[in-house]
Amino acid sequence: KRTADSALLTEKSSTKADVGSELEEHKEHAASAGKELMATMKYIASLHAECDWLLQYHDVRKEARTGEIDSLVKAKAVLSGADYSLVQTKVHSFLGRSP
Repeated sequence: KRTADSALLTEKSSTKADVGSELEEHKEHAASAGKELMATMKYIASLHAECDWLLQYHDVRKEARTGEIDSLVKAKAVLSGADYSLVQTKVHSFLGRSP
């Protein structure tokens, strides 16, 4: 009986050591997965902020692009020989009075 108990104790000690090493591996894996999750969440937050900015300034950027396209069309026309020197682009009032 004593020999069987000794063998059982040795087997249980070995199993305990194996389970302990597996536990450490799982803890390390969980820690690395946690770090990866935090990095992913940070990246998602940066994408969200960038998307919010794009949505917020979409109209302003659209108007700027439209103005730039118009300016490029006019510049191309000038280079092609069009004369804009006599074209009135703004309404000017005499001495600052309303027309």
